[in-house]
Amino acid sequence: MRLRHDPVYPSRRSPVLAENVVATSQPLATQAGLTILQQGGNAVDAAIATAAALTIVEPTGNGLGSDAFCILWDGEKLHGLNASGRAPAAWSPERFPDGMPQHGWDSVTVPGAVSAWVELSEKFGTLDLATVLAPAIRYAEEGFIVSPVIARLWEKGAEVLGKQPGFAECFMPGGRTPQAGERFRNPGAARSLRLIAETKGKAFYEGELAEEIAAFAKANGGAMTVEDLAAHRLDWCGTVSQSFDDVELHEIPPNGQGIAALMALGMLQHTDIRDHGPDDLAAVHLQMEAVKLAYADLHAFVGDRDHMNEVDETALLDPDYLKSRAALIAADKAQDFGAGAPKRGGTVLMSTADASGMMVSFIQSNYAGFGSGVVVPGTGISMQNRGFGFTCKAGHQNRVAGGKRPFHTIIPGFAMKNGAPLMAYGMMGGPIQAMGHLQLLLRTQLWEQDVQVAADAPRWRTISGLDVACEPSMGVALIDGLRRLGHRIEVEAPDNAFGFGGAQLIARLPEGGYMAGSDPRKDGQAAGF
Repeated sequence: MRLRHDPVYPSRRSPVLAENVVATSQPLATQAGLTILQQGGNAVDAAIATAAALTIVEPTGNGLGSDAFCILWDGEKLHGLNASGRAPAAWSPERFPDGMPQHGWDSVTVPGAVSAWVELSEKFGTLDLATVLAPAIRYAEEGFIVSPVIARLWEKGAEVLGKQPGFAECFMPGGRTPQAGERFRNPGAARSLRLIAETKGKAFYEGELAEEIAAFAKANGGAMTVEDLAAHRLDWCGTVSQSFDDVELHEIPPNGQGIAALMALGMLQHTDIRDHGPDDLAAVHLQMEAVKLAYADLHAFVGDRDHMNEVDETALLDPDYLKSRAALIAADKAQDFGAGAPKRGGTVLMSTADASGMMVSFIQSNYAGFGSGVVVPGTGISMQNRGFGFTCKAGHQNRVAGGKRPFHTIIPGFAMKNGAPLMAYGMMGGPIQAMGHLQLLLRTQLWEQDVQVAADAPRWRTISGLDVACEPSMGVALIDGLRRLGHRIEVEAPDNAFGFGGAQLIARLPEGGYMAGSDPRKDGQAAGF
């Protein structure tokens, strides 16, 4: 891992070098994780503390009604956890004649984040859950000072969701959203967090909170019931991986989009990308084309792993198939690709690591900003809108059905080398996440940029067809070159909608300790001791 810091991009922040590190998109959440590490907790305890704190201090991206995924290295083995929830039992395509709604109760699937915290705590944690959740409870009860990027996103979210059940009561005190520098309290969330800690999550899925969630759903035309919540289960699903030279990228298997990063990486194996620099026209073009091919298959075939009967991850990652897809890439022109024919076969991301060698990549999200906009009164539980990830298209593996998981955008990432952990990382940002995993991996591993430089570097995001969004920091010459190849480039500000993500990276150093970086596009912070 390269240690020389090349400040070639707009940010001049240096990476953090320490034996215990936390990297998140909000400094107060980072401090919550560090507090737990200093109290004798491990990287898993710190990840849970950070995740819980983020539901309070960054409600624009996640909440107690989120889903979650995790990849962790326990010191000896890599583990993958899928804690995403499923659709209410009453859902069917007939319920949605106009397609899947983006907001309101009919976009709400069972939240899984709380179950992830409990499971991780019981399996790998060293401190009790009450101790680990204490920083989040304090932020909720005593309040916290709202940071600038989150304040701006809060205001945008309220413009869309302000009339959803329970939203204004919780998130618009005095009839407006809090501004940067103002204090915000969420006593309902403090109550919920205490119940979660006291009952080890049972209150959320079987008890008092479950009953309040179901009652509010019924009162507002939602389908979710206490039985739906009680039926929730998470899965230790392992990971799927793809090699690029001597580095392996690991992702959670479907229902998430991580497989797209693996597919694109597998295609790039068969190109001359190694002959180019990280910001060369040829390198960026090749990545864009590989991503477009991967995303075409992603949207055509990926859904709940238990329902991927025609095409599964084995078929999508088949080496011969990826080689055949790579052969479609032309070096001199952009193309609009369709799905192939493989044979049967808004979010918060945090990374933590401790001196024992444990490393965690954890992600949770309400999906689009505040999610559904629904907030259960008196609980501070803002419900996700992951149901919007389903399709109603007949025959599609991701077609909506009761008890089924929807296609997911949120993905943790993890890099390994020669059987040893290399980097726990990922980013928030909806559809850019798999693209971002690819860009960050190549920058840090192929081009040996340090993690902060890689986070600072300009990004791009494919939209559809030949349309690609680019940050202005990519520079005029590179953008003009992409246009000459046929890419239809839209130059966007970094904070636009889903935008260009918010990366958090922790890389293991060869002689011990870690190097951590945090994305300058967010309010975040990497810190350690």
